[in-house]
Amino acid sequence: MKVWRVQKTTDKPGGMTRPYGAVSRSWGFNDSPDAEILVAGYNRGKESGAVAVGRHGNFLQWGFSAPPSKMTDAGRKFFLNCICYITRFDGKAPLVRRKSSDRFSGVRLIKGAIKNPQQSFYAGLFPPELMEKYQDDADGMFGYYMENYELIYRDGNTYRIDTELKSLGIESNRKVETLKGLIGLLRDGKKSALARKLLNRYTVESFEGPEEWEAWLTKNRDRIYFSDVGGYKFRVVPQGYLDEKGGK
Repeated sequence: MKVWRVQKTTDKPGGMTRPYGAVSRSWGFNDSPDAEILVAGYNRGKESGAVAVGRHGNFLQWGFSAPPSKMTDAGRKFFLNCICYITRFDGKAPLVRRKSSDRFSGVRLIKGAIKNPQQSFYAGLFPPELMEKYQDDADGMFGYYMENYELIYRDGNTYRIDTELKSLGIESNRKVETLKGLIGLLRDGKKSALARKLLNRYTVESFEGPEEWEAWLTKNRDRIYFSDVGGYKFRVVPQGYLDEKGGK
């Protein structure tokens, strides 16, 4: 495979020589508008596509370990370009602080949890009723979560499928249309209590009547985003936050 080399191999303690080039796993890294993967990289133990260089708010995340003197010529030029790029976001602190793992990170743990239910690492990651139902069928439980992928959320330490949301005929917990549907149900006498419960689950707002919810959605619709990593919540990008100083 042809690769773009940023640095030469770097000697590490213990006589090991290996390439380094990742700051984060890719899963959930850019699920908010203040983060982006600039370059994918290679690092032993990380998945293909792991983040080598990324941006989160006004932070440049550089995953390579060598000083400029040990970078390739292309690597040094790229480093300077990254510094120039990050200046566009001066003063724009990250919108999201990590509060949870993303849904894919949960799904990928299912098979380990089924095979090793006594390990403390897996304790409570999945509902006990599902662990019992699929105790000998890791593929079955994996398939159930993938089938309902858009309805996964994290309740404390537990990855759940939102059957309450699904009961309302809503198939995703992270689309703006979901908010519109739930707010509309606030006027439905039979479903209003559940709709309010779900709005509390997926937003950081606490409006009283449907009029306030509707006004909030109308005003902010173009700036609303959903973040797994930010706690499985809809949030609003502050006015003007996405405007770059230097343009694109």
